[in-house]
Amino acid sequence: MEWLIIVFILMFVIAPVMWLKPSPQQKRQMALRSSARKQGVTIKMEKPPLHHFRGTMPAYRWHYPQQAPGPDFVLVRDTNASDALELYHSGWRWRIAPLRPLPEKAGVTLKALLERLPQDALVIESTPYSLTLWWWESQNADRFSTYVADFQQLKGALEGVSDRPVAKPFAGGGEAAGRK
Repeated sequence: MEWLIIVFILMFVIAPVMWLKPSPQQKRQMALRSSARKQGVTIKMEKPPLHHFRGTMPAYRWHYPQQAPGPDFVLVRDTNASDALELYHSGWRWRIAPLRPLPEKAGVTLKALLERLPQDALVIESTPYSLTLWWWESQNADRFSTYVADFQQLKGALEGVSDRPVAKPFAGGGEAAGRK
């Protein structure tokens, strides 16, 4: 009887520790995020640009250089998009289309990437500041690494293709300086 009480007390003490231990899915996500950060990806939990979406979703972000901003566009997977949106490629629709056509290299890279992305990748968004993938992290770190080079290539092709002109710093001098 004493042994039974001792075992019960030990189980009572060990149980909370077991709850704190990460699950296999949490371990996979931690490894995935760590690997992605090492490859230059910024990861945040944010509200995605989806209509009627509640909560947050992982956003994997590649930043454009400040002097070469990217275009504005949002592509949504067909399963999360309205039929009223314009079809782009391979089950993806424009929620916000770019103002000017994308450069040919960027278009080819983007289409190839859209064909390869996992089904839980729901949105690709480009702003002047970054290129973002919104997805549910279904892949492991090794598999995700196969997409990183494609995203880097796409980011490189979109750098400087901003919808807005880049503001240039005012150069002192010129005519105004000569009028003194």
